[in-house]
Amino acid sequence: MTIRSELVEVISRTGPIPFEEFQERALYGSGGFFVGDALRSVKAGDFLTSPEVSPLFGETLGAFVSAEADRLGAVPRVVEVGAGSGSLLKALLEVVPAEAWAVEISMAAQIASSYVVGEDRVVPSLDDVPFDGPTVVIANELLDNFPVALAVRTEAGWEERWIGVDGEDLCLVAAPLRDEVADWVNRFGGDVPMGGMVEAHVLGDAWFRDLLGRIETGAVCIIDYGDTAEALAPRRSFGTLRTYRSHHLGPDPLAFPGETDITADVNFSSLLALCSELGWESTLERQEDFLTRFGLRARLSELRQEELALARDGDPMQRLIVRSRKNEAETLLHSRGLGDFRVLIARR
Repeated sequence: MTIRSELVEVISRTGPIPFEEFQERALYGSGGFFVGDALRSVKAGDFLTSPEVSPLFGETLGAFVSAEADRLGAVPRVVEVGAGSGSLLKALLEVVPAEAWAVEISMAAQIASSYVVGEDRVVPSLDDVPFDGPTVVIANELLDNFPVALAVRTEAGWEERWIGVDGEDLCLVAAPLRDEVADWVNRFGGDVPMGGMVEAHVLGDAWFRDLLGRIETGAVCIIDYGDTAEALAPRRSFGTLRTYRSHHLGPDPLAFPGETDITADVNFSSLLALCSELGWESTLERQEDFLTRFGLRARLSELRQEELALARDGDPMQRLIVRSRKNEAETLLHSRGLGDFRVLIARR
């Protein structure tokens, strides 16, 4: 039985379910998108993240961790949540010799990450990670995959959208607004037009609150697509919920649950508010600016000069290698691509 047919059967029998319950089942339940045998964030998968574009990304994160080591007075433990293939940690550890942990629920990703940090440091939950001493936690393109509640502004006020059935198809149905969703959209929903949809990141915020509460001293680095509530408001006419499959925007998220990524822009306003509430210093900047600050643009300049020198009198194969690395750096910094991602740094 497919996830879709299973959901149709259950909902037909027991009634509509919240959207986040549907998304959780589609992504992380048995047979879900992220729990199968495939690595999703690789060239042969469904989407490509910055660590897979180039090891320069992980190396630059290594420079960030080195700076944190100077601030903290010791090399911190490094924990990557949603480590995927382990490519970020592999490149990072070439720069800074840290104790590294990978948190992953995907069996394929657990196996891949074990070759980088060792089997005993690949775990399925933050509960399995020690947090004594200075710790830096990195989450790259993680929070966009946390299940969200859907809320729509109507003339009568906010309403939720749950998952119901129409014959043999899944569909969105109106539902009363739950208190926790109401609190979230009233604080962070932004100026949404009538009929506009907001993804309420209640579960993602709960995870972030829990994470900050675990760390005695250190830093958290959250990298993802999204923005502040104010900046996201113009995108709210239809919401930011979307799917990816085979490196392309996929179909309606209700059409093939378990077979596509389901994602939404991260609302960084709620994360910044949590940092302030819990006594953490925080900053938000574009990935382009963050990577530049930790040396990637300077490295790009070096690669350009090296390519020119090789063009004049050098080995053609080496020139191709340098050109490839240069192109990778440009991709990571591109102001209309990965460079426009947001980087939240929280420190204590």
